[in-house]
Amino acid sequence: MSTEEPTDPQPPTGAAEPEPAWRRKQRLAEVFGDVLPDTTSDEREPGETAGGRGDTWLKEQVPPHHGG
Repeated sequence: MSTEEPTDPQPPTGAAEPEPAWRRKQRLAEVFGDVLPDTTSDEREPGETAGGRGDTWLKEQVPPHHGG
């Protein structure tokens, strides 16, 4: 059994300076990926999508054996 302490990228509790929001987002994106858009559908123009990908892109991703 190892006696080494695990490394934790988070600052210790009670740190003098709180973690900036941009750093927290970066750290979470490294673990979970960027899964949520920066804007919601009611904040965008009609027909505009968050990542620039709409139904057309999604339909192009269907493999041929699924009968798209």
